[in-house]
Amino acid sequence: MKRLAILGSTGSIGTQTLDVVRQHPQDFKVVAISAYGSEKDVELLVEQINEFKPKAVAVTLEKAAKDLSSVAAKNNCTVYHGEDSLVKVATLEEADTLVTAVVGSVGLVPTLEAIKAKKNIALANKETLVCAGSIVMREVKRHGVSLMPIDSEHSAIFQSLQGNRRQDVRRIILTCSGGPFREWTKEQIDQASREQALKHPTWNMGGKITVDSATLMNKGLEVIEAHWLFDIPYHQIGVVIHPQSIIHSMVEYIDGSIIAQLGVHDMRLPIKYALSYPSRLESGSYAFLDLVKTHQLTFYEPDLSRFPCLAYAYEAGTLGGTLPTVMNAANEVAVMEYFLNGKIKVGDIVKVVRHTMDSHKSSMIKNPKIEDIIRADRWAREHARSVLNVVLSDGWSRLGE
Repeated sequence: MKRLAILGSTGSIGTQTLDVVRQHPQDFKVVAISAYGSEKDVELLVEQINEFKPKAVAVTLEKAAKDLSSVAAKNNCTVYHGEDSLVKVATLEEADTLVTAVVGSVGLVPTLEAIKAKKNIALANKETLVCAGSIVMREVKRHGVSLMPIDSEHSAIFQSLQGNRRQDVRRIILTCSGGPFREWTKEQIDQASREQALKHPTWNMGGKITVDSATLMNKGLEVIEAHWLFDIPYHQIGVVIHPQSIIHSMVEYIDGSIIAQLGVHDMRLPIKYALSYPSRLESGSYAFLDLVKTHQLTFYEPDLSRFPCLAYAYEAGTLGGTLPTVMNAANEVAVMEYFLNGKIKVGDIVKVVRHTMDSHKSSMIKNPKIEDIIRADRWAREHARSVLNVVLSDGWSRLGE
């Protein structure tokens, strides 16, 4: 039985991970959970504590910790709060596997500390590898733990690599639905609102990742993540738009063969595979794909003039150093603090990411330590906020754009 600590248990991936635990109680036990601590989080955490009876729960907000104290005491559960609470849960002695399902770079430090504590990692947090891929993968090797991807695309690549030699790989091909704007003009995309960006055509995900999917920044983050996960250069990582979301990604080999992984668009499948590998667990009827009803599979190239965030990610990944951290931090601020609060349009996200990357290039650090990454992340957030505050007051013309 695997003993799981789940960072982000109230989010999309976290709740679906708990669905997997419900389906297979003989295989998994939840020993720790965490959430930010909003009123909605607390309501769900109360249910999760009562149902799964974890040893510990972490929340960022002190008020949430107080609100949970009574139900936690009844279930012999310790409540942690504050900035270091995620690390306490991630390194909990009773846990052997950490599911990193939080959104944003907040997942980096606790995941890194869990690796050092010899916990196996099931990773749904792209930013951990985007910001510090070289450091994280080095620590994974040093401490002899496994790091399994939960993203459907990286799970598909991992499965398509099985039984084949890495030197025979010509390229890996990440697929994406294209999001709600795949047939929109650039002008329409730039003016798109929160409500329009959140209408994803195939996947049911959290707000931040849904917006990133609309701008294709999510696919850009996955490109960087794939580079580190599979130790493959950026020029051998391709992206294709696949609106049906049936093929989750592919690997092309030097003999011309392409091996793909297909399945329904349900995140419980890659979650289950990440937690059970090298075994496979039986699923309910929801997991099976009806190929006859699929009718057709279509593919086309992404248009980087309409979706420049994908190009920015290739640029940041190729240049490396602290630039991916800065790109990610600027995007997080723009999406989570401004766009999802209805303050800016999609085009503003793209512009502030570009502005922040350009402002950082002269001072970027090529081989950063974790302290450098944390400083770069902090700088980028402050820079992006200052830029967007100017834009909200005076428009982009004040910045010469």
